[in-house]
Amino acid sequence: MHVVHGIAELRRALADGPRPAFVPTMGNLHEGHLALVRQARSRGLPVVASIFVNRLQFAPHEDFDRYPRTLARDADLLAGAGCDLAFAPDEREMYPQPQTYEVRPPAALADILEGAFRPGFFTGVCTVVMKLFQIVQPGVALFGKKDYQQLRVIEGMVRDFALPVEIVPGETVRADDGLALSSRNGYLSAAERTEALALRRQLQAVADAVRADRNGAAAAEQAAMQALRARGWQPDYVAVRRRSDLLAAEGDEPLVALAAARLGNTRLIDNLEI
Repeated sequence: MHVVHGIAELRRALADGPRPAFVPTMGNLHEGHLALVRQARSRGLPVVASIFVNRLQFAPHEDFDRYPRTLARDADLLAGAGCDLAFAPDEREMYPQPQTYEVRPPAALADILEGAFRPGFFTGVCTVVMKLFQIVQPGVALFGKKDYQQLRVIEGMVRDFALPVEIVPGETVRADDGLALSSRNGYLSAAERTEALALRRQLQAVADAVRADRNGAAAAEQAAMQALRARGWQPDYVAVRRRSDLLAAEGDEPLVALAAARLGNTRLIDNLEI
């Protein structure tokens, strides 16, 4: 596997081959990322993964400066998973001048749930993903379902701009005890790591309640929020939404339960399809 740092170098490396399968990441990789790489490998295309901590999607009070940068380890993991090329630009390469052009997703999707608590987050995500798509020119791009709202936002961007990229979702990868894998899990203390399982348990309780009575979603959401607070969490939301667009659940459409909550200094998200 080759690691390249420049856009021109990347384009030269890809010039004579088919359009690759692409896995964008911010590094500090875990098995969830590697599962996406292996899924990309199964498409029979060259596989490119990017490693770039994107300042545009971090608010000033968030963890941009302390987000782990582990390029050497990440490169070894990518090579073992079958990646052909890792694109690891620095900020000067991606943003040689201030990024004044932005891709703003619609408020109906981007200003709810995560967007309500992280204003501008999805504009930062869409802007960097659009730029990466222009640089890599993939035929296929893979995004994990753990970031469920992000997946829907990217799908909408690709659709509305008629981008020639197939967006392929990857299932959430979990530890043996059920915790969704996340680069931010490394911030948890040993005690917090044990307590972190409560988020999944509450989502499961919400899913079970909605399966039993689809009219009971609001009560189940509130019960989960209260249960998390009682355990010392600071929940941002627990919500049952339509899978298709994350709007309010109606009729018999497929649903998803989503949650975000802070445990100590670490903010965790998770979801379960119902």
